[in-house]
Amino acid sequence: MQPQAAPRVLILTASVGAGHVRAAEAVELALKEIDPGAHVRNVDLMTCATAVFRRMYSKWYLDLVSHAPHLLGYFYDLTDRAPSNSTRDTIRVMVEQANLARLDPILNDPQGWDIVVNTHFLPAEIIARRRRKKKPTNVPRRFRVGEGPASASDVAPQFTVVTDFDAHGLWVNDPTDHYFVATDEAAISLGRWGVPRERITISGIPVHPVFAKPLDARAARAKHDLPQDKPVILLLAGGFGVGPVETLFDAAMHVKRPIHLAVVCGKNDDLKARLQRAAKAAPHTSTIIGFTREMDELMAAATLVVSKPGGLTTSEILARGAAMAIVNPIPGQESRNSDYLLENTAAIKINSAAVLPHKLNQLLANESRLAALRQNAKALGRPRAAYDVARAVLAAAGASGRDA
Repeated sequence: MQPQAAPRVLILTASVGAGHVRAAEAVELALKEIDPGAHVRNVDLMTCATAVFRRMYSKWYLDLVSHAPHLLGYFYDLTDRAPSNSTRDTIRVMVEQANLARLDPILNDPQGWDIVVNTHFLPAEIIARRRRKKKPTNVPRRFRVGEGPASASDVAPQFTVVTDFDAHGLWVNDPTDHYFVATDEAAISLGRWGVPRERITISGIPVHPVFAKPLDARAARAKHDLPQDKPVILLLAGGFGVGPVETLFDAAMHVKRPIHLAVVCGKNDDLKARLQRAAKAAPHTSTIIGFTREMDELMAAATLVVSKPGGLTTSEILARGAAMAIVNPIPGQESRNSDYLLENTAAIKINSAAVLPHKLNQLLANESRLAALRQNAKALGRPRAAYDVARAVLAAAGASGRDA
């Protein structure tokens, strides 16, 4: 008997916000842990795009998040509809394909791919259209390039991982062989657009495998030089450091009881420098942090996490079983994420910086309510979601990995 060939897995994502990329990284790490021999390639589509398209698609999103979030919410609702073959959609996909031509050599790798995993709807849409057109892309290993064009039934399967707590219509791209979602509501939304229930797994949103490992709060505080004798409020600015973080920082300084404020500024070095200057004259102690890969430890150390409810950040908070205060949800996907957390009593919501001190004073004075938030968050958390997705991927690729 010949030894089984190592599985070849292509992960496709898009750096439109940081969450899609983090989900792709989580799946990649879980795949390599379960099957160290697997060949996994993780590709950000924005690295394959023309400069104009990259700015239009990625920078435009961040600009709307920062300056016109309600307009983003309008587009979100406008496009949340059943997939169609309308002229508008056809033109949009053709424009995307024309600006992502550098993806073709990756899809048509001579060694082929056993399976493709998407953590953004853009690559899923492109591949699905090519499969409908019966183009020889996304070719599996048993159908080498040069052996003739693959049919829609011959191509390697593609899986899609939805990275919010509900599923927008743009995530539905037929043919997609399987979907992984965070909630029952997301599965129902996919069903509304015609996805059969047997092609949906409620796995949770994949988070870095490190979140599956327990952490002691006191040890995490000691490592990051955070005080043991007062509440630690963790304020997150997201991977790109956007939003009214300075306003929230100033508001937190009006909390009456002693607190320590830890602020993660992401890749926004200017924001970090400004907050470091402001912290020198602030009434509460603080720690100002830039980009970090130790978010799991900071969340373990925190008494409360104050954050926008992005799908990945929220999933990390739930996986760590941390109490959360929601601020500034983007209309659309984040407002739906917020609704899910509030309905399950896993977070509180702070509607404006003006009420932040009042809300924090109330919550910090009520330890039983804090404990209930943590308990409910832990109940919702899926710290092993990346492993569940990875096992399904390897099974579809015909691989047998070890348990992790």
